[in-house]
Amino acid sequence: MSDFLQKLPQFIGNNWALAALFVILLVALIVMEIATLFRKYKELTPAGLTLLINRDSPLLVDLSAYADFEKAHIPGAKHVAMSQFDPEQKDLAKAKELPVVLIDKDGRGASNKAAQRLVKAGFTKVYTLGGGVMAWQQAQLPVAKGNK
Repeated sequence: MSDFLQKLPQFIGNNWALAALFVILLVALIVMEIATLFRKYKELTPAGLTLLINRDSPLLVDLSAYADFEKAHIPGAKHVAMSQFDPEQKDLAKAKELPVVLIDKDGRGASNKAAQRLVKAGFTKVYTLGGGVMAWQQAQLPVAKGNK
């Protein structure tokens, strides 16, 4: 270990660009993890969503493209196009005290943006499904097909 520590300054001096890139990536990773800890909505796994469904009967909102929703969605989920998503909509506003789970095809964006909008609108129990419907299917949980 002491040999490593003695050679470290020489390595950094010879590979300063590589060392700088490492520091930048490390700082970015730390910032992202801290942001995840302090956001006001939680990400669920498929198992966590199953538990929430069994305990609290949440409102499931699927933000996937309509064609993807018809191919496969979580039973009981309501489809809402992201372009039509409005936290102030009267049906959604009635659910301010209920748990709301936002789902998209792969968990990469639409659900997180919608969750931020719900939190700003005063919703207190907001969740997203990490990995989206794809993660749900990979966990071999049941899916519904069609527009129901």
